[in-house]
Amino acid sequence: MGVFLNSLREVKSESPEAPSLMTKDSHGKNNGGSKLGLLPLVALIFYEVSGGPFGVEDSVKSGGPLLAILGFLIFPFVWSIPEALITAELATAFPENGGYVLWISAAFGDFWGFQEGWCKWISGVADNALYPVLFLDYFKRAVPMFADGPLRFISLLVITVLLTYLNYRGLTIVGITAVALTGFSLLPFLVLSLMSIPKIRPRRWLVVNPGKVNWRTYFNTLFWNLNYWDSASTLAGEVDNPKDTFPKALLWAVLLVIVGYVVPLLAGTGAMESNDSLWEDGYFADVGLAIGGSFLKWWIEAAALLSNMGLFEAEMSSDSFQLLGMGEMGMLPKVFAKRSQYGTPMLGILFSASGVLLLSCMSFQEIVEFLNFLYCIGMLIEFAAFVYLRWSQPNLVRPYKVPLGTIGVTIMSVPATGLLLMVMSYASWQTIIVSLGLFLLGMVTYPLLQLAKVKGWVDFIETKAGPDSASPAESDDSEARLLSDVFPVGHKRRNVCQHLKHGTT
Repeated sequence: MGVFLNSLREVKSESPEAPSLMTKDSHGKNNGGSKLGLLPLVALIFYEVSGGPFGVEDSVKSGGPLLAILGFLIFPFVWSIPEALITAELATAFPENGGYVLWISAAFGDFWGFQEGWCKWISGVADNALYPVLFLDYFKRAVPMFADGPLRFISLLVITVLLTYLNYRGLTIVGITAVALTGFSLLPFLVLSLMSIPKIRPRRWLVVNPGKVNWRTYFNTLFWNLNYWDSASTLAGEVDNPKDTFPKALLWAVLLVIVGYVVPLLAGTGAMESNDSLWEDGYFADVGLAIGGSFLKWWIEAAALLSNMGLFEAEMSSDSFQLLGMGEMGMLPKVFAKRSQYGTPMLGILFSASGVLLLSCMSFQEIVEFLNFLYCIGMLIEFAAFVYLRWSQPNLVRPYKVPLGTIGVTIMSVPATGLLLMVMSYASWQTIIVSLGLFLLGMVTYPLLQLAKVKGWVDFIETKAGPDSASPAESDDSEARLLSDVFPVGHKRRNVCQHLKHGTT
């Protein structure tokens, strides 16, 4: 019986079904009438992580062609694939809005769940501040007046407001837009790669100058371009059949991201004479000009502009639905759980957009280093929670389960954890001080919110178990002790009790 139940918990490793776009939400939980299907989820994850090879140019400038290519071939196995596997397992075990906040709360309690949400939200907002900046970095090559000054600031403001409104209009629009943008963003690089074949000289891929490698920029660029696989989990409640859809979507997104980085890098560095100093944000447009002429250059620039739009929309959705999930969990005031007429998080979008505007005045590399450091803190907590739940909750129903035992997943987490610590070690003292200060602010904010809840200063959603939940008194004694020890909060005890009830004999 145990083998049979395990086979039911895991998603079968068959070829994915034909991707669907939007499916009807029969329960109406997202208040928008539709839920995300496989194809829009693949596109959203792709844009959470990548959006195309825009922004990878600094890896060539800081490390040379060889290190850049090796980085995007090796790092996915050290970091991206383990993070995607963990996301697939935990997102299917807890398929609700809030994502990783739920996972950490289940493992270590609401205090640490809040800290996870705090760090990841600030990191996500900082990440989103990059995309209007990247948008203008490409656009200024065609119209130099947008390089700096008041016109640049006004443009950042207008771009942020317009893209925020699009996000406000609903996930249906965002998901379908992401699918269209994915194709448009990658197509010019397919053309670039094919046209570059006669000009490629493999010896150019081997160029490296160890004495001039800027390791800080190199690692931060690689890490930024290959993380955020867990971000889409924050809107798991908006996904159709997440227990089946999430693992398939992550698989396709991993393949799409790796190919989308490595193939253009091989084409660009192999077809062009090495001049690492030229490889900076927007340089792929110049590569297109050299290989395919002005038409390809303009196509890549247009793709870059629209890709940054997709990146913004995906990140904004993740950040805002994270706050909505925390509001539904009772971690944030009730107003954060309020949705617009389009089913989108009203206050979550407003807060996230305000953060984007505040951070967009920083330089590209400053933002990358800052968001990476906070993201690393969140991921250290996340890896610890993943391993802890494997040890403490072996009977938790996991519709998809990483095909390794508890010791195996612990070993799998070691290289990724080492990478996190290495990225953090390259941060500047300014980044470390600001990031740790914000982390401490989160530790102070949580008890203040709890005080506001107790005093009734602000309304919060109650999370006590409802009449339909299974009470520990009605279950096996060992199950009751397990639930009361690890899940003291009512809604968590209810959810995991149901998991155990249906997942054990």
